[in-house]
Amino acid sequence: MLLARLKGKRKEALRNRAQGKRKVRYMEQITESFELYGKQYTLSTGELAKQASGAVKVTQGDTTVLVTAVISEQEKDYDFFPLTVDFMEKMYAVGRIPGGYLKREAKPTDKATLTARMIDRPIRPGFADGFKQEVHIVATTFVVDGENPPDCMSVMGASAALMCASAPFDGPAACVRIGRDKETREFIVNPTYAEQENSDLELTIAGTADYISMVEAGAEEISEEDMLAAMTFGQEAIAAFCEKQKAFLEKVNPQPKEWPIHVPDPSIAERVDKHFDEMSAALKDADKQARIGKVEELKASIKETDFTEEELLAWASDIAAALKALEKHAMRQMVIETGERADGRTSTEIRPLYIKAGYLPRVHGSGLFQRGQTQALSVCTLGMLSEWQRLDSIDPVDHKRYMHQYNFPPYCTGEVGRMGAPKRREIGHGALAERALVPVLPSEEEFPYAIRVVSEILESNGSSSMASTCGSTLALMDAGVPIKAPVAGIAMGLIKEGDDIVILSDIQGLEDFLGDMDFKVCGTEHGITALQMDNKAKGLSVDILARALAQAKEGRAFIMKNMLEAISEPRAEISPYAPRIETIHIPVDKIRDVIGSGGKVIRGLQDETGATIEIEDDGTVRIASVEAASGQAAKDAILGIVKVPEVGEIYEGEVVGIKDFGAFVRLTPGKDGLLHISRMANGRVGKVEDVLNIGDTVKVEVIEVSDNGKINLDRVDKPDVAGTSKRHEGGRHDGNGSRKPRRRHNDH
Repeated sequence: MLLARLKGKRKEALRNRAQGKRKVRYMEQITESFELYGKQYTLSTGELAKQASGAVKVTQGDTTVLVTAVISEQEKDYDFFPLTVDFMEKMYAVGRIPGGYLKREAKPTDKATLTARMIDRPIRPGFADGFKQEVHIVATTFVVDGENPPDCMSVMGASAALMCASAPFDGPAACVRIGRDKETREFIVNPTYAEQENSDLELTIAGTADYISMVEAGAEEISEEDMLAAMTFGQEAIAAFCEKQKAFLEKVNPQPKEWPIHVPDPSIAERVDKHFDEMSAALKDADKQARIGKVEELKASIKETDFTEEELLAWASDIAAALKALEKHAMRQMVIETGERADGRTSTEIRPLYIKAGYLPRVHGSGLFQRGQTQALSVCTLGMLSEWQRLDSIDPVDHKRYMHQYNFPPYCTGEVGRMGAPKRREIGHGALAERALVPVLPSEEEFPYAIRVVSEILESNGSSSMASTCGSTLALMDAGVPIKAPVAGIAMGLIKEGDDIVILSDIQGLEDFLGDMDFKVCGTEHGITALQMDNKAKGLSVDILARALAQAKEGRAFIMKNMLEAISEPRAEISPYAPRIETIHIPVDKIRDVIGSGGKVIRGLQDETGATIEIEDDGTVRIASVEAASGQAAKDAILGIVKVPEVGEIYEGEVVGIKDFGAFVRLTPGKDGLLHISRMANGRVGKVEDVLNIGDTVKVEVIEVSDNGKINLDRVDKPDVAGTSKRHEGGRHDGNGSRKPRRRHNDH
């Protein structure tokens, strides 16, 4: 009995332990659901990915993204904050199997890369200075419902995951997309894909309830005033989403955690800062490489004279950070106190310009744009619409007609480096220039071409993306693309020290690296087409952005004036080396005649004429050829195929088939008529081969077209058959000796 009781207690203890484990494993899910601006959202944690430092599932509609944050326990000796963000597009989220041989997700798409950048940019500034643990944020798409995009909600998920992990993060942070209805002019928060189709604005803005940290926008030439109104509205929306995050975090109640914040030895800054005047002097040089040389020489001297070998080894990253801080302080004080920049310019002055359209021979279009020591060569190539880029992503858009690619080789900064696949920065800059130019491109109906522009950055000292935009405008105009208006771009900067604020036009690399803002603005003389802003100053307000936009408008106008002096309007004709594309329309029921069995007819036409032919399901036919004669020949052949022969028309065709009762004559490609044996010659013909053979050319007249499309022919200028009269047995003659056609029954 005692043994049995002991065994029973042991089983109960094991059962209780197992239940306890299950309780730990299956934590209670914490959820916050809310509605904002007409859309439903949910934040939840506690059910998925519990071994991550923080994990939040965020939904908008049915679109579902899991965002995890893992914070390393080990401090890294870096002179930068080691944050990594990945956005994982899963094709199962949209119910598709990935393309390609492996049938699995491969490298990130450009869209995934841009989304990862979009999450990173507003999150990074929120971490405490001196925090050196590695942080890895992963956003994984579980469901994309085809209505609600997953990108903006992923920023909210990243912020919430970090807050759940008690990270040293100045949150909550949020990101919203602002659209504007074209008819009502009302702003829309986080528009659906359908709502975006009827919007003239796509503004993505991120930050906290107190400040803006990131702006990204594409627009259809909207005014600075309207853009500011959208930003103001967006800031209010961000604050509303941050409040909902706070309500969620109150339920989660994460336990505070003390994270190690690295504090360098104060003697490092003391030793470095005494060289302030020397650094100020070293920075005053308009030539980038010369300035870098002077600064690096001074830094090396400071290390050698002010630190021992042991200190250099022990404090390597701290000394590097202090030297960077000295350079930053000297540059900023120069601007604040003197109003003069490192290269001698005023705050509103644009660097010297060198602009040349049509720089390269034989390419379809090219433009060289240089501003100071930043140089971009953009090249435009035109092709058939079928050459547009296919997009295998979770977005509903499956292709794009305009492709802008940006290349930043190491030699453009005088450095040695590896070249390969485009980096995140290259993809981001290319996307910005693309967004800036799309609103001014002609429609497919106006200009039925796929368009690719490649911007090669040959020199770089800041604002290379804007040089790319300007150079690409030149290339498009040189290629004869009838753009609605030319686009110019400029990068604005900011130096903010307390209440002292200086806005800088056309920033160079040093001012981007050590300044508080990188604000790129693109547009026509009528309005803004694109902008992008990254902010390091937490006191950035809409008022400061308003000043920056006004100053950017003046700078754009100056740059545009110089561009139009190089090329005032798009070329009247496209390059002689570009394909000429002509569009015609044929009846839908004639498409198969032009294509032929297995594509035989269309392939034959292309081989014969040298033209490229594309046919759409609605009967639209596009013919492309470099030589005008080649395109005309293809056009004539197609029109001939679809044309219905009429009685009385005369053709000169090839004999393509012979039967006992007659010969089939090719009138047009894909369309034959029957020349009956009785109409081949004057006199009685014993067999067709006595008069005609396959491959012979014969002149015929259409005498009948039946209801089912079959065609009967009569031979013009019949030869005489030996031993017969000239009377044509298949017809009759009038008194003047002329033949009158006689209707016959359809023989085939």
